[in-house]
Amino acid sequence: MPPTLDADAVRTWCALALDALGRAREEIDAINVYPVADGDTGTNLYLTVESAARAVDAVFDGHATEGPGSRPGLAEAVRAMAHGALIGARGNSGTILAQLLRGVAETLTPGDEGHRTLDDAERLRQALRRAVVSAYEGVARPVEGTVLTVAVAAADAASATGGADCSDVARAAYEGARTALEATPGQLDVLGRAGVVDAGGKGLVEVLGALVGALEGGKPAAEPLPAAPPRATRAWAAEGCPADLGGTPVHGAEPAFEVIYLLEADDEAVARLRTRLDALGESLVVVGGDGLWNVHVHVDDAGAAVEAGIEAGRPHRVRITHFGAARVAATHTRERVQRAVVCVVPGEGLAALCAEAGATVVGVRPGEAPASGELVEAVRRAHAREVVLLPNDAELRHTAAVAAEEARTEGVRVALIPTRSPVQGIAALAVHEPGRRFDEDVVAMTSAAGATRYAELCVAERQSWTMAGVCQAGDVLGLIDGDVAVIGEELARTAETVLDRMLAAGGEMVTLVLGAGVPDTVADRLRRHVRRGHLAVDTVVYHGGQQSAPLIIGIE
Repeated sequence: MPPTLDADAVRTWCALALDALGRAREEIDAINVYPVADGDTGTNLYLTVESAARAVDAVFDGHATEGPGSRPGLAEAVRAMAHGALIGARGNSGTILAQLLRGVAETLTPGDEGHRTLDDAERLRQALRRAVVSAYEGVARPVEGTVLTVAVAAADAASATGGADCSDVARAAYEGARTALEATPGQLDVLGRAGVVDAGGKGLVEVLGALVGALEGGKPAAEPLPAAPPRATRAWAAEGCPADLGGTPVHGAEPAFEVIYLLEADDEAVARLRTRLDALGESLVVVGGDGLWNVHVHVDDAGAAVEAGIEAGRPHRVRITHFGAARVAATHTRERVQRAVVCVVPGEGLAALCAEAGATVVGVRPGEAPASGELVEAVRRAHAREVVLLPNDAELRHTAAVAAEEARTEGVRVALIPTRSPVQGIAALAVHEPGRRFDEDVVAMTSAAGATRYAELCVAERQSWTMAGVCQAGDVLGLIDGDVAVIGEELARTAETVLDRMLAAGGEMVTLVLGAGVPDTVADRLRRHVRRGHLAVDTVVYHGGQQSAPLIIGIE
C-alpha cells in the first residue's frame, strides 16, 4: 500500500526526529558557530522537538481514554505538533523550526473543500512551501547559508519531483536539504572559516530524514543522491518568501544576552514589538499566531527586550542567557566534581532549599512537567562523574529514566532514586554524603526517601469520583501516597485529618511544605495539632512556593 500522511505518520515522524536529534545533538552542538558560538543548537532543537512529540502523544493519550477505537485525525495531530514546538522552542534554530512546523500544520489543516481533494503528495509539497514562507515571516533579517537556505532547498526539491506518493516528495526534500547543507560553508563566511556546515541546517536535515522514515515504514533515511537537484526559480516567493535571501552582514560586536519568552498578544501589538526589538538587537525571530507567540532576540539590554514584551502583551516563561558564560562553557572544560545531586522541585522556596543543600535544581513550571532534555541538561550543569537524580514526582519516573540513560551514554554514572514527592527528595538530600562510596550513598538516600510517607492537599477542579467518595468542585482533597483519602471543605481542617491518619502508623518528624499564598497561620495551627496529639513528634515547616498543591506533608 502507498504511504499515508495521517496522524500516525505525524506521531512516528516526531518520535524518529527526536531519536535522530538525540543521536546528532553533540555533533550539532559542536559545529554551532552562527549566529553565536554558544554550542547549544543541537540541544535546543532536541528540546523543541521533544515538546512537539509530547504534545502529539498527549493527543493520542486523550483519545485512548475515549475508547479503543478513538483516534485523532491528521489535523489534530499536526496542530498539536506545531503548538508543542511553539511553546517548547529553544534558541534561534529551535524557534525557526517551530515556525516551519507551524507552516506545515497550516497547510495540512485547511477548511476548504478544494484542498481536501488533493492527494497526499501534493499536500506535502504545499506544506513544505508554506513552511518556508511562514519561517520567513518570523525572521527579521534572513541570512544566506543558514537553516532557512536549507528549508528553501527542501521545498524547491519537493516541488520539482514528479513522485507519485508522499514518500517520494519527502525523500526529494531530504536530498535537496542535504545538498544545500553541504553548500552552506561557501555561503556564510563564519562557517567557511570554521570549516563546518550550518548547525541549524543540519538539524533540519535530521528532521526531514525522520519524515522520510515515518513515510517509509519507520526505516531511517538513506544517504542522499550525489547530484544536487536543480535549483527552482522560487516563483512562489511572492507568497511572502524573498526571492533572494540577501545575506545580512554579521555585526562586529556580538550582543551580550539571548532573550526568549512566550507572549500573549494580538497581531498589531506584535508588529510594533518586531520593530522595537529589531532596533534593540539582532537574530530576531518572532513566530506563532492566534494570540500566542514565541519571541527570540539577541540584545545587550535584556531588560529592555522584556519590557517591550510587557508593553505588547503578557510575556511568560522568560529565559535570559548571558552569552559570555555560554561561550566560556562551550570553549573551556572545567574539572568535574566527583558527585552531585540533581533535584526536580515545583516551587522557588523548595528550589532555594535544595540548592542550599548543594543540589543542582530543575524547576517545574506550573502545569508543565519538565522534559527529559531539561533533566539531561541539569546533569551536564552539575558537571560530575557521579550523579544522583531525584525526580520527586511519580509521573516523572519514566522521563527521569530516559534522561538517566542518555546521561550514561555521555560517561556519567547516574543513579535514579524514584522519589515520588518533594518531601522524599528532602529526606534523601538530608542524608547525602558525597565523601562515602557512591553505592553506599545511593542506598542511604534511597532508604531515607522510602521511609518518608507523603501527602498532598489540593483543591478539586470539578466533580468526580475518588477512592474517598464523590468530590465537588472546590473541595479540599487529601491525597496520601498518591490516592485520595480525605475530602474536606477547609485546608487546615482537612490537613489535620490527613496528619492523624498518617501518624496513626507512627512517625518521628512531620515536614510541612507550604504552597504559594498559604499563610503561616495554617502551619502554626498544624504544628499545634501535632504537638497536642503526638508529643514526641517534631514538626518542620518550609515555604515551598509551589503552585501545584497548597500543602505537601512528609512523615519520617
